[in-house]
Amino acid sequence: MRPENLIRPELVCPAGTPAALRTAVDAGADAVYCGLQNATNARNFPGLNFTPAELEKSIAYAHERGVKVLLAINTFPPAGKFSTWREAVDVAAGLRVDAAIVADAGVAAYAAKQHPGLRLHLSVQAGASSPEAINFYHREFAIKRVVLPRILTVTEIKSVHDAIECEIEAFVFGNIGMMAEGRCSLTNYVTGISTNMDGVCSPASYVHYQDGADGTLSSSLGPLVVDCFAGDEKAGYPTICKGRYTNRDRPTPYYAFEEPRSLNLSNLLPELVKAGVTALKIEGRQRSRAYVQAVVSAYRGAVDAIMAGGEPDLSHLLNLTEGQKQTKGAFESKRWR
Repeated sequence: MRPENLIRPELVCPAGTPAALRTAVDAGADAVYCGLQNATNARNFPGLNFTPAELEKSIAYAHERGVKVLLAINTFPPAGKFSTWREAVDVAAGLRVDAAIVADAGVAAYAAKQHPGLRLHLSVQAGASSPEAINFYHREFAIKRVVLPRILTVTEIKSVHDAIECEIEAFVFGNIGMMAEGRCSLTNYVTGISTNMDGVCSPASYVHYQDGADGTLSSSLGPLVVDCFAGDEKAGYPTICKGRYTNRDRPTPYYAFEEPRSLNLSNLLPELVKAGVTALKIEGRQRSRAYVQAVVSAYRGAVDAIMAGGEPDLSHLLNLTEGQKQTKGAFESKRWR
């Protein structure tokens, strides 16, 4: 397929803070996504996210430069707490964000009924990967775009695209976990705080590091030791799914769930565009402004190269991947783990 026959994909980039949003905009984002400072978004960490006033100013900054702002309202409200999610939708509509990213069917129903002019995207947290599920959300709540779970090959994405009535957004760089999207219970099991309802995976107040007498550094989440690092190893943030453990049969520490690595689909970008992907999503609302600037500008150049008939080269981003390792995940093969 020649470049002139390709539809330029939208580059959707993370903004964990107002400063990161400005960085992403200036680095070449077509759209940025962010969340409010409460449990309505899946990155509900202290020091991150936006107040309504900050969001209003940030929208103005982005819109002045032709960049869209998407508000993540992508967690599931517990019984009796729906008002917080309802208020988040009202804020999104009142500030005229370019789209709200929702996961819960009740939140989607409220938004569609009370704010029919508010564009809705279906979050990856909804876990909708079949045409039947996606078309249901499109039909019932007027969903305009679905963020696909990271479990489909490019061939499967093409099949989905041909069978649905809305746009597709796919992750291309950043974190890739072993749990089903929107269904992770590991943090809740250890801390009682839910990734999917409270918006926090490995809450910082439960994270502890301890130096060992032998020069090692152990990391813990609540009462559970998640990993132990040698003196020359780089210590990571403790998440249960990417920790190393021992047992009676395996006394040497091993990755019981998933080895730390990052998704990098730089070599598959042309195939994703040909498959009908409308938007390419970069993960990283917890990352630094330096990370945002480097990754966004690199992917901006890669997308522009593809549209000009060139080959993208993002091999230099390996240093920004988790554990200095990268993968194409299930996008290339179901045998990636």
